[in-house]
Amino acid sequence: MSDRPPQNLANDRTIWMQEALALARQAADLGEVPVGALVIHQERVVGRGFNRRETDKDALAHAEVRAIAEACKNLDSWRLSDCDLYVTLEPCVMCAGAIQQARMRHVYFGALDPKAGACGSLYRINEDSRLNHRFGVTGEILADESRNLLQSFFRAKRSSIP
Repeated sequence: MSDRPPQNLANDRTIWMQEALALARQAADLGEVPVGALVIHQERVVGRGFNRRETDKDALAHAEVRAIAEACKNLDSWRLSDCDLYVTLEPCVMCAGAIQQARMRHVYFGALDPKAGACGSLYRINEDSRLNHRFGVTGEILADESRNLLQSFFRAKRSSIP
């Protein structure tokens, strides 16, 4: 993975999402649901995360939460208002809440999550005017790659069940 900014600004989203997919593959290698996330600040990676719920025995160990926590530490601030999040799967309610609480600027995600998505599929926490902060969302960036990685993971899990 690179901490350097992409060379072609037109391809930023794809390049960052490819890095998030690499993190998702690390999760899959551990037997975790393959979701990866990056926090970008001034065209640099300041936070990385991938799912570790099973490994850490921690319900909060989602990719987004781990990436946000690392970014807060690296930037020495809980406010990430000039940061963007790239994640391979649409954030759930918990993660959308963490994004909202961190005051993030924008979320870019890969695959839609029709069962738990909170940034368009089931809920639109990012647009809720009752909350004190709203953030932009752009979905379905490298959606096929993200979806295929998830489907392959779950297909392999199902086939290993006797």
